[in-house]
Amino acid sequence: MSGATAATYEWLYREFTDDVGDTWLCVCFVRDVPPDEALRRMNVVPGSPLEGEGFGVAAYRATGGTVLVEYGWGAVVHDSAGLVSEGSAAAAVRVTIKGADFGLHENGGLITTFSLYSYCCREGTEPDRLDADVSDLGLHVGGDEPGFVDNPTSAALALADRATGVHFSPAAYKRTALIGSTGHLHPYV
Repeated sequence: MSGATAATYEWLYREFTDDVGDTWLCVCFVRDVPPDEALRRMNVVPGSPLEGEGFGVAAYRATGGTVLVEYGWGAVVHDSAGLVSEGSAAAAVRVTIKGADFGLHENGGLITTFSLYSYCCREGTEPDRLDADVSDLGLHVGGDEPGFVDNPTSAALALADRATGVHFSPAAYKRTALIGSTGHLHPYV
């Protein structure tokens, strides 16, 4: 859908990494759904105060839809991709010490999901749908064996852009986001 590359999203990767090896990023690109509706679908009240540890999600208006960025450790945004994809499409990227995953959902259904380090183990109703983009972005190494890409995060973000047609720019990230608390959702409760 778009020509996004890993370089297109290097800025977002850098925003959530310490350059020593720790990256903590959980985002979801949602096609044609406004920020307030994306939050509502996740059971997040826009404008709700960030309680306790301050866990929440920020919904940014982006070209073609919304990008959800989670502030916390629970992967709520990643795990809600199916919910926010109803009538649309959503691509989630999660990179933490717990794992590095990509998932594409459409109309609530899982199209494809895989670890960024083992594309050969992908699952879903159409696990091969993104093959050309995955190869073009260098996310598929090692043939049918798990392999390690030097830095798959930026490439996975570009894949989310390509899969949904939602483009997230540094300028969009600098704009005020609609924010809501996730403290009432699993695994925080």
